[in-house]
Amino acid sequence: MSANNAFHIAVLAGDGIGPEVMAPAIEVLRKIETKSGLSFRFTEAAAGANHYLATGKSMPDTTIKLCEEADAILLGACGLPSVRYPDNTEIAPQIQLRFIFDLYAGVRPARLIPGVPSPIVGADQRGIDLVVIRESTEGLFASMGKGVVTHEEARETMVITRKTSERLFEFSFRLAERRKARGKPGALACVDKANVFKAFAFFRGIFDEIAKRHPEVKTDRLYVDACSAMLVKRPWDFDVMVMENMFGDIVSDITASLIGGLGMAPSADIGDKYAVFQPCHGTAPDIMGQGKANPTGMILSAAMMLDWLADKHGVEGAAEAGEQIERAVDKVYAGGLKPMEFGGSNGTADITKAVLAAL
Repeated sequence: MSANNAFHIAVLAGDGIGPEVMAPAIEVLRKIETKSGLSFRFTEAAAGANHYLATGKSMPDTTIKLCEEADAILLGACGLPSVRYPDNTEIAPQIQLRFIFDLYAGVRPARLIPGVPSPIVGADQRGIDLVVIRESTEGLFASMGKGVVTHEEARETMVITRKTSERLFEFSFRLAERRKARGKPGALACVDKANVFKAFAFFRGIFDEIAKRHPEVKTDRLYVDACSAMLVKRPWDFDVMVMENMFGDIVSDITASLIGGLGMAPSADIGDKYAVFQPCHGTAPDIMGQGKANPTGMILSAAMMLDWLADKHGVEGAAEAGEQIERAVDKVYAGGLKPMEFGGSNGTADITKAVLAAL
C-alpha cells in the first residue's frame, strides 16, 4: 500500500483498444512523476475476454489479489462481442470487480471540454459540467447470472438495500459538497421511478433521510424519464445526480454523448476502501490496432484516480496533479485537436503527444 506520496497501481489493460488507451495514460502518469513529488509503481495483470479464451476464467486469482493489495486499479476495457459465457452473456471483469470489492458508487463525470462538439444547441456557450452517480452493486444488476428463464417467460429481480443506499447517498452528498467548495452549484438530484415501483419509493425515502444531514446541499427528486428529457434540452441545469444501477448505466451513456461521446468520458467505481478507474467506452474491436482509439477518457480516468488518492490519503499534490492533467487536456482540445470520431485526423499517438507536450 501507499507510503507517503508513492502509490502502487494495478493495471488491467483488458481487450480490444484497452491496451491502446492504457499506454497513453501510463505515459501521462510518468510525466506527472517528473513534475511532482508523486511516484507510481505499475503492476500489469490479466483480465478479460482473451484471458477467458485462453484459460476459461475472466480473471485469475492472482489479478484479484493484486487489486486487493494495490492503492488503486486502472482498467482499460474488457470484453469482446464474439466471446461469451455459455449463457450468452459477455465477459465483464469490470462488473465482477464491483461485486468483489463492494464498489457501490459508480462516478460518471460529464464535462464539455473547450473545442469539443456537443449535439446540444447552446452547450458551447452555457457549458456542461455534471456527474452521474450510479449505484453499482445492486438494482437490476443484482440479478446478473441469477435470472430465471423458462420456455414461457424470463424473470430478473431488482434489489435495493438500506445499507448500500445510505452509503451511496452519503457519498453523493459529500461529492456535491466538494464540488460546491470548488465553485460548482453543489446540488444533488435523486433520479428514480418512485411513482411506479415500491423499491424506488424506498430508495427515495432513504435519500430524504440522508438529505436532512446535509442541509447546505440543494436537493431535487426527478423521475428518470423526465430527467432524460431534460438532459437533452438543458444539461447545464444539472450538477450531481444519483440513481439505481440500470438507470445509471443508461443515463451515463446519454450524458457521455452530450460531451463528445464515450471516448471523452472517464469514470470510476468507488467503495469504502477500493476503487477502479476506467473510461466509459468499450473495447471497440472494429478499430483495434489501427491507431484510431481516443485515449482521452482513459487519461481523464487517471486524473480521477489522482483526485481519489488525494482525498483518501490526504496527499494534496495528487489532487493538483489530477487538475494539471485536466488542464492539459482542455488546452489541446481548445487548440484544435480533433479525434477521428469527430471527423478529424488525430489518432491515439497524436492525442497522447499533444497532452504530454501540454503538461
